[in-house]
Amino acid sequence: MSSLSTAEVIDRFNRAFTRHVPDELAELVDEACVMEAIQPAPDGARYEGRDACLAFWRALAADRSTRFEPEEVTVAGERATIRWRYRFGDGPADSVRGVNLMRVREGRIVEALGYSKTAGEVPLNLDTPDERA
Repeated sequence: MSSLSTAEVIDRFNRAFTRHVPDELAELVDEACVMEAIQPAPDGARYEGRDACLAFWRALAADRSTRFEPEEVTVAGERATIRWRYRFGDGPADSVRGVNLMRVREGRIVEALGYSKTAGEVPLNLDTPDERA
């Protein structure tokens, strides 16, 4: 494989998930890849090395009961930001939104840090406008 640009690598990476074709990921991941997943909260899980990252991503891409929807991709040099929605059902509450911060070197992914929005909790000492009066 010739060295792909960051934009090309990220485009192929996203297509592997949107089309559920996990085998397309193999040529995109570097031996020294480091990936941080969004679960378990709050810090996520860390995967180091090509085999570990590929195993995680292949399982995710192969799961046809879910849908990965890139919402916006921004590329700057060797860095890319993917804003996405991950759907695990058909209802309005059956999805999560997040972002991946990616780094590509010499046509291969070397870093992927994933973060997602989660339901927040209302602080116990929250003042409402009515309570301040």
